[in-house]
Amino acid sequence: MDWNPADGTGPVHVPLGHVVANEKWRGSQLAQEMQGKIKLIFEDGVTLADFYLSSRSCILYITEADLVAGNSYRKRLVRVRNSSTLQGIVVVEKTGMSEQYFPAVQKFTVLDLGMVLLPVASQREASCLIVQLVQEQAREPSRNPFLRKRRSVLSEASLVRTVQQIPGVGRVKAPLLLQRFSSIQRLSNASTQELEPVVGPAAAQHIHAFFTQLR
Repeated sequence: MDWNPADGTGPVHVPLGHVVANEKWRGSQLAQEMQGKIKLIFEDGVTLADFYLSSRSCILYITEADLVAGNSYRKRLVRVRNSSTLQGIVVVEKTGMSEQYFPAVQKFTVLDLGMVLLPVASQREASCLIVQLVQEQAREPSRNPFLRKRRSVLSEASLVRTVQQIPGVGRVKAPLLLQRFSSIQRLSNASTQELEPVVGPAAAQHIHAFFTQLR
């Protein structure tokens, strides 16, 4: 693998059906949950992303401890967002301890950087997500799941779950909002008048207030 020793970035060859993982995840619950379902390759040189699904797609994993510790995770997100060759999805642990920090990471990831964010309750849940992404990549190896013009079913599910975190939105309203506004960025800029026909006046007020507060 042709790593750039200065910053841990560079072309990464990921065999089909495999995941290249940061060495720090060796022995973790997340890695153990994935064992037997996909093949993990641990690398010391991986520092920018936590898991590479292909040479162009990666997972940036923000743990409960990362959120409580502060904003140091932001630098990695910005570097991936600014990369011309790497596309990433952000997976964040949203637990009872870290829930108070979630709105800040949601605003930074989704609104400021325009990246897909998926909250998970545990590393076990996160392992299922990563396995699904790898399996999808294996079915269509010539296409990057993060760069498709038509969103994959899994990417769509990720966006729906992100929208579900907004107060006043649930499993029914989240898909309706994405059908109408197509992205979280457009949703965040929608007025209450634009939201009301989709979710009703009460929910429209909650959604608009949520995004106004984040700005």
